[in-house]
Amino acid sequence: MNELLQTSSYFGLALTLLMYWVAYRINRKTKIAILNPILLASALIILILLACDIKYETYEAGASFIGKLLTPATVCYAVPLYRQIEVLKKNVMAIVISVLCGSFSAVAFVFGFSKLFGFSAQFYHSLLPKSVTTAIGIGVSEELGGLTAITIAAIMITGLFGGAAAVAICRLFHITDPVAKGLAIGTSAHAVGTSKAIEIGEVEGAMSGLAIVIAGLATVLWSSLAAGWM
Repeated sequence: MNELLQTSSYFGLALTLLMYWVAYRINRKTKIAILNPILLASALIILILLACDIKYETYEAGASFIGKLLTPATVCYAVPLYRQIEVLKKNVMAIVISVLCGSFSAVAFVFGFSKLFGFSAQFYHSLLPKSVTTAIGIGVSEELGGLTAITIAAIMITGLFGGAAAVAICRLFHITDPVAKGLAIGTSAHAVGTSKAIEIGEVEGAMSGLAIVIAGLATVLWSSLAAGWM
């Protein structure tokens, strides 16, 4: 059985889809924020690979097909945004300013964190695009000479934490405006957070999707400037 899995080109794809479905069902049943479907599915996949002694390269050979859908899936966030075009028009200045400030804060935080713990310049450059979607973050990291593996891990951790903690943080700081919620989640937790914003409400989802685009463009600028700080 193990040998069959090792030679299957679609094992990684099938395992990923199955574990995500299982994780999604668990999340829907328990309603526990920390049991984010992506986080839980990742943990389940790791356990299965370890238990069956399957190499990551074997899993990646099939799972990589899903990665090709990342960019089209991100573009699909334009649909809820189009439905909320009037909200966008009414809040255009607030949207642009808040996302620019939020993306700058993310870069400034990475600089301060890297200085505090004495990270190398390469590690610092790898972390700069942590708050943007993977499709943009990888390109920024490569351009700055960072390690893409670290960048991907940082992006995933940022998104998973943001998605899991979004509701609690908004409740803690009494953030009730749907536009503010969506912008905050999208700017800080990119696509993973946006999936949570869509669950919260249509306006939140649309604003979060818009924040991904603006924050992505802004982070390219901020990261290029901040790269010389260390």
